[in-house]
Amino acid sequence: TTIIPRTRQEEETMKIPTIAAAVLVLTDSVVHAFTVPRAARVRATAAFAASEESTTTAEPKQEEAVTKQIGLLTFDLDDTLYPIDKVLSEANDAFVKAMEKFGYTGLNPEDIVNTGKEIREEMSKTDPIDAATLTHTEIRELAIREEMEKIILERKLQETADDWATQVDSLSPIIVASAKKWAKNAVSESVVQAVLSAWEMERHHAAERHLFPSVIDSLKKIKEEHPQVIIGAVTDGRANPKLMTFTLAPYFDFCMSWEDEQGGRRQFFKELDSVDGQADLNWIYEAARHKYALLKEASDGLIKKDETDDKIPPLTYPETYDDLAWLHVGDDLAFDVGGSSACGAKTILVELSKDLGQTAPYRFDTEIDQPSWATTTPSELVARIKMNEASKELVDKKIVSMEQLPLAINQILNPDW
Repeated sequence: TTIIPRTRQEEETMKIPTIAAAVLVLTDSVVHAFTVPRAARVRATAAFAASEESTTTAEPKQEEAVTKQIGLLTFDLDDTLYPIDKVLSEANDAFVKAMEKFGYTGLNPEDIVNTGKEIREEMSKTDPIDAATLTHTEIRELAIREEMEKIILERKLQETADDWATQVDSLSPIIVASAKKWAKNAVSESVVQAVLSAWEMERHHAAERHLFPSVIDSLKKIKEEHPQVIIGAVTDGRANPKLMTFTLAPYFDFCMSWEDEQGGRRQFFKELDSVDGQADLNWIYEAARHKYALLKEASDGLIKKDETDDKIPPLTYPETYDDLAWLHVGDDLAFDVGGSSACGAKTILVELSKDLGQTAPYRFDTEIDQPSWATTTPSELVARIKMNEASKELVDKKIVSMEQLPLAINQILNPDW
């Protein structure tokens, strides 16, 4: 076979151009967690190297959306993760059973609620601010004590009347005053605390039984998609997800309660009761943010790259934590949306269907009866309605079921989702 050599022109024609791989260069994307986040833009450029013989050009790549990272996710508890009306009802049933256990019979579940309201209303006559700043736990503890005093007094008066073979109504004011003093001093503080503990324990058990649909599934999915997120609770009561060991506890890292910071709470209700009704909730969300900072610093230390380096660079609160997003989830426009947004959080409003028992979307109306457990005064209600209206424009996402929560989070982190 004869091999015919190619000409130089043929060799030039047969050469195949070579194109180096494109290198995508992304700019850093910064999301401020604790100031109002600014829009992040990602720019992509492509650098191409071609052979000396190639004349081929490549189209530049289109911009690609990059999902922001979340550092902190906080939740309200009551009426966000479970219906507070059902939970309090079952806790009040536990109050009656606990009182019976210690010999205080004849009570109804609503007695602790009604007595608590009476205590607050009576106190508001002389000191409205002190009355407003009473915590739920303080009111409940005072109500338990007063119910015990009532029963002890009734028994002591009847016992005295029987001894004197007369009617209770016939006893002199001096005798009645002495009986009241007896009743007040006969109440055992340890028994009061035992009844209060029984109430609080049942409150947590009831919350676990009545979690809204898809709460656990959504938390699981969030942790899977954002494994480094720190999850906390911000609540105005004594509920604590860390005590809900069968449901919420594995997913929450901390809990901040209004009752833990009395100075800020007192100032808030003082402002709420003022003429303009402008109340500042920054103090509780600042506390949650600071707790996150402490946990984030410890977490970063656990995963430091160089295990031989014992010195971890000190982190400055809050500047060091500005690169991750903060989202807050709640049902209350004023307290959840307005309060957290003022501290830089993105907000998700939870408005569930009425048949699930959520009350927040339906109780802020001066023309309807408030829930039996509500202790909000008329002036506070008017101020709350005003705060709600001002907070509507601060809602970043609204969901009507907890199943929608993971998607809402991702849509906030990436507007192009």
